[in-house]
Amino acid sequence: MTKRLFDIVVSGAALVVFSPLLILIAILVRATSSGPAFFKQVRMGRHFKPFEIYKFRSMVQDAPEKGPQITVGADHRITSIGTILRKTKLDELPQLLNVFKGEMSFVGPRPEVARYVEMFREDYVEILRMRPGITDLASLEFRHESEILAAASDPEKEYCEQILPTKIALSKQYIASQSLWFDFVVLMRTGLAIFTTHRN
Repeated sequence: MTKRLFDIVVSGAALVVFSPLLILIAILVRATSSGPAFFKQVRMGRHFKPFEIYKFRSMVQDAPEKGPQITVGADHRITSIGTILRKTKLDELPQLLNVFKGEMSFVGPRPEVARYVEMFREDYVEILRMRPGITDLASLEFRHESEILAAASDPEKEYCEQILPTKIALSKQYIASQSLWFDFVVLMRTGLAIFTTHRN
């Protein structure tokens, strides 16, 4: 089974199976804070084609006007239900639709906003030959990214000069090792990381 066929079949099935959960979360997000249930943001996709990534909204409605594009520590913009969604990664569930549409894959380099991509455009020429993914090696390495940034004196500088270059290196490592079996390993490691974090 090819990577794209796997993405179509599994994301389609998951959207059907998880539809009651998706509806429940959407209702909870709307009921606990003002604004839409979903958050959409333009990210850079395969071959530098922009697309809108979907997430359940975990921050206040006007979060982009109240702070940076990166999330730092116990960000005051995060809602009560948003804290739970982020910890369990349930805020990422709507990206199943991105996968089904062909804008993303289950496993692949995490998509960045255009501003950060342009900073390292030469690197992204190689990285964006692939569809971006819901999870990857960088997602595992930096699953506590917001806490790391919270400890930095200048979070934006820390992200651009330390974290992002490491993410790029991990993306290239993934591309060099990519296979359906390696994707399965990354998915299993992601599930284990979420379960472990949730238990803690």
